[in-house]
Amino acid sequence: MTTTPDLAPARGPAEPLTAAGWHDICRYADLVPERGACAMVRDVQVAVFRTFEGELFALSNLDPFSGAYVVSRGILGTRGGAPTVASPMFKQVFDLRTGSCLDDPEVALPTFAIRRVAAGDRVEVALRAPQAVPGTSGEVFGPDEHRE
Repeated sequence: MTTTPDLAPARGPAEPLTAAGWHDICRYADLVPERGACAMVRDVQVAVFRTFEGELFALSNLDPFSGAYVVSRGILGTRGGAPTVASPMFKQVFDLRTGSCLDDPEVALPTFAIRRVAAGDRVEVALRAPQAVPGTSGEVFGPDEHRE
């Protein structure tokens, strides 16, 4: 796998955790709208997306159907009003907001909190605080728990 120099972390691999567990990813302007980028955050591959509307989403980069780290290379779109990404491998579609697979309700990608920091116009991801899937029991899953 190759990395994009512009998307390399601003700090080295041993960057300290902040109080909230946020990790610097890249400049907001480095994220091309409707394209994904992969960021390695503490040994976790995170697929980061920016929509044309400027919304940011972060999901696991691991495609649970193929076992390949390719979600960041997927095609963005919408289904039923939900922003989605289609895996480039077998074309399963995932809701960017929840990580739920719209083609197989038994499968979901872990999602991670993501924010745009005004100071320096940076994008940050929090691994320790993945977002719970709305409408579920509220359980929060870690980065490797993509199936039950």
